Amino acid sequence: MMHATEYVVGERPFVVRRTVRWGDCDPAGVVYTGRFTDYLLGAVGLFTGHIAGGRRLESAFGVGLPCRAMRFEFIGSLWPDDVIDITCTIDGIRTRSFDIRCMARRPDGAPVFDATFSPICVRLDERIGTPIPDALREALGAHTANAAAH
Repeated sequence: MMHATEYVVGERPFVVRRTVRWGDCDPAGVVYTGRFTDYLLGAVGLFTGHIAGGRRLESAFGVGLPCRAMRFEFIGSLWPDDVIDITCTIDGIRTRSFDIRCMARRPDGAPVFDATFSPICVRLDERIGTPIPDALREALGAHTANAAAH
């Protein structure tokens, strides 16, 4: 029987559960470093869809959101069938960009990675930076670490 490898297990805070697949690993059975980016982007996609009410942030708020920066701290290794829970929060909101922080932990609470994905708002017609729309800023504010804890 096949099971989903990635699904939402909580909304406040927003948590994505991921199961490592055998194909994510090298011949020694350790997850390839590049797969961690896939884990991050999968969680970010589910989180931003949640913020936008099931739509893409771009279409819900009328701005493009390309990646401005990505940061990773690798804390632990993963092997086939390992399960991690990735907690996603908004960690910083600036004029044109914001940070989505994703902390991955094993079920026992041991950290696996701490990563930040930082999109920047751009106008769809010219692809130049633009301030975060007020409605998006409000939606993001509801998912800051402090707001998610309540």
